[in-house]
Amino acid sequence: MSCTRFIAASLGTALAAASAMTLAATGAYAGEATGASAGGPAPVSAHVWVTTPDGADKLSDLGAVAFSGAPATAPTIVVDPTLTFQTMRGFGGAITDSSATVLYRLSPAVRETTMRSLFDPVTGDGLDYLRQPIGASDFVTTAAYTYDDLPAGQTDYRQRDFSIAHDQARIVPLLREAEAINPRLQVIASPWSPPAWMKTSGSLIGGRLIDDPRVYRSYALYLLKFVEAYQANGVTVDAITVQNEPQNRTPSGYPGTDMPSWQEDKVIEDLGPLLRDAGLRTRILAYDHNWAEHPNDVAATPPDETADINAYPQNVLNSPAARWISGVAYHCYFGDPGAMTTLHHQFPDKAIYFTECSGSQSADPANTFSDTLKWHARNLIIGATRNWAETVINWNLALDPSGGPHVGGCGTCTGIITVGPGDSVTNDAEYYTLGHLARFVKPGAVRIASTSFGTTGWNGQIMDVAFRNPDGSTVLVAHNENDNPRTFAVRQGDQAFTYTLPGGALATFTWRGPIPGTYALRQVAPDGWTATANPAGPANPCCTGDVAANAVDADASTRYSTGVGQAPGQYLQVDFGKPIDARQVVFDTGASTGDYPRGYTITTSTAGVNWTTAVASGQGTGQLTTVGLSGAPVRYVRITLTASSGSWWSVADARAYTAGEGRQN
Repeated sequence: MSCTRFIAASLGTALAAASAMTLAATGAYAGEATGASAGGPAPVSAHVWVTTPDGADKLSDLGAVAFSGAPATAPTIVVDPTLTFQTMRGFGGAITDSSATVLYRLSPAVRETTMRSLFDPVTGDGLDYLRQPIGASDFVTTAAYTYDDLPAGQTDYRQRDFSIAHDQARIVPLLREAEAINPRLQVIASPWSPPAWMKTSGSLIGGRLIDDPRVYRSYALYLLKFVEAYQANGVTVDAITVQNEPQNRTPSGYPGTDMPSWQEDKVIEDLGPLLRDAGLRTRILAYDHNWAEHPNDVAATPPDETADINAYPQNVLNSPAARWISGVAYHCYFGDPGAMTTLHHQFPDKAIYFTECSGSQSADPANTFSDTLKWHARNLIIGATRNWAETVINWNLALDPSGGPHVGGCGTCTGIITVGPGDSVTNDAEYYTLGHLARFVKPGAVRIASTSFGTTGWNGQIMDVAFRNPDGSTVLVAHNENDNPRTFAVRQGDQAFTYTLPGGALATFTWRGPIPGTYALRQVAPDGWTATANPAGPANPCCTGDVAANAVDADASTRYSTGVGQAPGQYLQVDFGKPIDARQVVFDTGASTGDYPRGYTITTSTAGVNWTTAVASGQGTGQLTTVGLSGAPVRYVRITLTASSGSWWSVADARAYTAGEGRQN
């Protein structure tokens, strides 16, 4: 993977800036209506915070930009709170054994200031979710450990020797401190290895659980005792997985376990009833590994695990253990965030958590901050959240300048912050990327619809994600995937603003207040929609992927295009899958704003056999071709071109709207 980090500016400067920008974010959204004028509500403005790849701006408060009714000519992001997706849980990292060690190297006063810079929701980043190792990971200061280590040949099925004494020294106190600073903090826990006496290898490194009901039961009891012990020490474990990266069969000198899906099923079938009978509300998550199986893991797959290749979470969720499982956890080290959307469509009642991603120093350390900012912005901050993730959790909260201490594993990883030398603390790029979410997107916020032109690759467009907070405020996080400045517009309801974002920059926009037209209509989710077209798509090898299905995939980075100049008779036909009371349809060109229809007619049908005469006709003028309908039930809508042009015709998004909610935001 290519995500990386950089050692940033001094803690004092960062904290001063953090205090100012967070107070602005939580207490005074620019343009927030403080009273109505004689002519109506005060105009709404969006406040903007920006981080640039060169570090000149780091979550810098760059003021406000006003919404207005003036037409926007730049590529336009349409934000629509009437179409909602997942509810957000939180953002953060991990207080590993290594993180705890370096934080305790700081003087008490500096450590307290550092913890506040990370967790304080008013003056700091406001991190509110931590993923804690159950026992050792690769990031330990000395040797690997579990909570029930025994001499070779001994067993402890009843877990009489279980103890979290190791964690009570530093890890647990830091968790309690973090929760005291941010009471909304939640914890998910994951083991890298069961105790060695439970494993075929007799070692924490490699091997799998011994296939014995006593072992499955004892391991489930081990996990239960961990949750109970942490709770007794003042730390509530909100969720748990039963194995970190279960398909990583050859860990490099650090704890790891080969746990096929059928063994995970057995552990969960024992753990679920134990948690229930203990009166604990800790959720169980499955999988806890990459978006797609890494080729090295595929190559090392034993014969009895081949069915798990790129199907592990599906296999677990199709097993009897599924009744105990709340969701699925993912990591970033191979594949694409779209895997989470695929799983959501397969199992819509299971939550999606993103639980781990660590970067590494770039080959040229001077590029680390820039590389990290761009990769994490695309793949985690926006990519994960646009693909149903309810959390975005990085890896080590803090490491030293050498990327340690650690035993085995990653030798180039860095933390959200870097501690040392001495009492110095510097904020790495992840501190800022996480901050663009955690400072502004509050627990209980709901992701809302927003058109996005960028991809998790690097296509040079604007990529974004939007949220609605419980207090009614709106948050839009946008990333410029171009190395040059990009100008774009943001529209909600009947108003828009235009902004120019520096090359590679990440921005958060926030606004609150009534925007005319926001709830006049309600967007229909395009679930089950299909489309056909004439021509079917370009013959030009450059663009053979521009098929009709792209117009109804809710992804403005893909499109349907004709591949030739516009001509009368070309059409796109959308099938909603069932009749809907459509009052409006919109055909959005996406970033190809010049590919609008020079002339068109709209016809509709309830069964796809008999079509109305033209219910609308006209000429497109830009990115959005908006057509009003009567509200009578229709299943099919066809837009047919009536004029010629040398320009292609493109549709990145087709949207439909029904009667609105009749409320103000």
